[in-house]
Amino acid sequence: MFNDIGALELVTIVVLAILVFGPDKLPKVIQDVTGFIRKVRAFSDSAKQDIRSELGPEFKDFEFEDLNPKTFIRKQLTENEDLREIRTSFDLRKELNDVTDAVNNPETGPAPASPATGADLLKKPAAPASEQRARFDADAT
Repeated sequence: MFNDIGALELVTIVVLAILVFGPDKLPKVIQDVTGFIRKVRAFSDSAKQDIRSELGPEFKDFEFEDLNPKTFIRKQLTENEDLREIRTSFDLRKELNDVTDAVNNPETGPAPASPATGADLLKKPAAPASEQRARFDADAT
């Protein structure tokens, strides 16, 4: 319940409680708070049991934690056979390494030809002949 409270925060809460309630009233306040928490938990447990009994036997494995969106999504992703097959067949690191190797070492293998032109995309195009050269600079206009 209090997993994210550090030691300094806990000490601060204790000091503030002693200052606000005083050392003589503090044990009574702690007993009242713990009794209240027990009653809330008992009420919550009885409400869960009532809901489970009203839902019937077809929902016997129903868990209220499944209503949490994170838990629901995690459960759906781990139980779905198609997604598990896709996840095991696709190795992202291997794909990224292949792409990185292809970019860093273009001369190691033949580059795939473009289907439309059949030209090598990694080669620079040859400079056009002087009669084909444009009269203006495209970048300057």
